[in-house]
Amino acid sequence: MKKMTTKMLVEAGVMLALAQILSYVKIYEGPFGGSVTAGSMIPIILYAIRWGLSPGLFVSITYGILQFILGPKYSFHIMSILLDYVLAFGVLGFAGLFRDSLRGVVLGTCLGVFLRFTSHVLSGAIIWASYAPEGTNPWIYSITYNASYLLPELVISIGVVGVLYKSFKSLAVV
Repeated sequence: MKKMTTKMLVEAGVMLALAQILSYVKIYEGPFGGSVTAGSMIPIILYAIRWGLSPGLFVSITYGILQFILGPKYSFHIMSILLDYVLAFGVLGFAGLFRDSLRGVVLGTCLGVFLRFTSHVLSGAIIWASYAPEGTNPWIYSITYNASYLLPELVISIGVVGVLYKSFKSLAVV
């Protein structure tokens, strides 16, 4: 991992705080967790775009742990903690892979959110399968449930990151 400078750590703290605050501004919240927020993933994605993959993964994993500690708890099962928090939010750091152009930033944002979606779907189909309505395939239910909030989150994230990219580009460390 790239050596974390004081500047990177301070910026990480600011972005983590901003992401956490934005996660409390909910536009829609599902009955079993998951919500459309005021762009709570955006500060984490921007951090990954600015500093790259390794620092982005470090901050996004930290964000996942904060989401578990400070948010509502639906389960204390270790697999749920790993799949719904640590891994699900941790993969947002992959947004830092393609940071050299607007197209790459959009692709990286899509990749990070898709990987988060995949983690939540795995958790839903494996751990939360009993919550699927009777006669419904747990995989289909998990895909549908998680898409109901992550697709709007993706649209919000792409829109805001796309708008901010031009001004943010001059700050990027490539």
